Amino acid sequence: MATGYGELLRTRYAARLLTGTLIGRLPNATAALAIVLFTRSEGGSYALAGALSAVYGIGTAVGQPLLGRAVDLYGQPRVMLPAAVASGLGMVLFALVGLDPLPVAYAAMVLAGVCTPPLEGGLRALWPHVLPRHEQVHAAYALDAVAQEVMFSVGPLLVTLLVAAWSEAAALLVINVVGVLGALWVVASEPSRAWRSAPREAHWLGALRSPGILVLIGSFLFVGLALGSIAVAAVAYADEHGGGMVSSYLLSALGVGALIGGVCYGARTWSGEPERRLLLLVAALAVGYVPLVLVPGVVAMTVLAGIAGVFLAPALACAFVVVDRHAPRGTVTEAFSWLVTTFGVGAAVGTAAAGPAVELGGVVAGFVAPGAAGIAALLVLVGCRRFLAGDAVRASAPTGGDAGAENDRNGAVEPGFRAGHQA
Repeated sequence: MATGYGELLRTRYAARLLTGTLIGRLPNATAALAIVLFTRSEGGSYALAGALSAVYGIGTAVGQPLLGRAVDLYGQPRVMLPAAVASGLGMVLFALVGLDPLPVAYAAMVLAGVCTPPLEGGLRALWPHVLPRHEQVHAAYALDAVAQEVMFSVGPLLVTLLVAAWSEAAALLVINVVGVLGALWVVASEPSRAWRSAPREAHWLGALRSPGILVLIGSFLFVGLALGSIAVAAVAYADEHGGGMVSSYLLSALGVGALIGGVCYGARTWSGEPERRLLLLVAALAVGYVPLVLVPGVVAMTVLAGIAGVFLAPALACAFVVVDRHAPRGTVTEAFSWLVTTFGVGAAVGTAAAGPAVELGGVVAGFVAPGAAGIAALLVLVGCRRFLAGDAVRASAPTGGDAGAENDRNGAVEPGFRAGHQA
């Protein structure tokens, strides 16, 4: 297990790109908790905290595919670094202004969300150009998902520690400065500066003209909803169980569980169609969320949170492979960014719904959302599985090519569009 990951990370630029992307994504990964804590410290309600987080999430959802398409057209440095700086300035404005005047706070959330750089999609687009072997690319997707869970486990703890050492406003400022530095480290690297997307067929829908991408968006919308609602429900649970570090215990346990699951998943080579495997992984993920409604004591609840996270990173890693297989030619960054958008919209809906749910029905009501959302994610995949059929992917691969390679659809020029034109 360690040997395979070690070989991958020893590849030139691999460790730098993974680490820089991880650091650059820290503001987005911690935003839900940081915004809730800052809003509460300023005297705002859970409903207001959820609304501000929702605005940030919706802004991210709008910005990611647009910035992803811009990256496909103009390259990574010219898009990602200015976006990271603008997003960081939005959070700085929020930290300095607070909740009064409230319209400025909402405007700051819009700026921070819309300008969040598409570092996730950018990294996944870079892997095939950095890693020499096809199987290493798939292992890198798993490692990427594991790294994301490290961020989700360390991030909440870091936010809580910064709040304890300084203040909620200082936590927002420090995390966003660090995020800009991470983005700079990525875009200053040679692979990022040299990368160019393949020529794309002109179509205003871009990556969304693929039915398989639409199915993934529909399913992972609900996975994002589950994660967003857990962030708010965890803070409410902490208020009833001693406060302090309790919310970070739950969120960090969720990330640690996903870390363990992702490491184990990425350590082996999987046979069979990834589309079918994704269905099983999302089913297991849904089952893991349901017991959270029991809301036992802190120790037991932390264990349940860890169990709930075990299948998250494997599901994400498998989804990355499926995205790569279904993305139309020249839309790879945009396609991966749509998956991030899915999480943004889902998390926004989850945080917006969990706040009023906690105030009306208590902590249990807050934890009902993750279980229901997990089941909904599974139902989308089950109901639309024909659009993700492996046979459909192979049928669209070019004759004589490697039908099992990533971007199977990318080799085929779709009828009705003139090759060489970009959208």
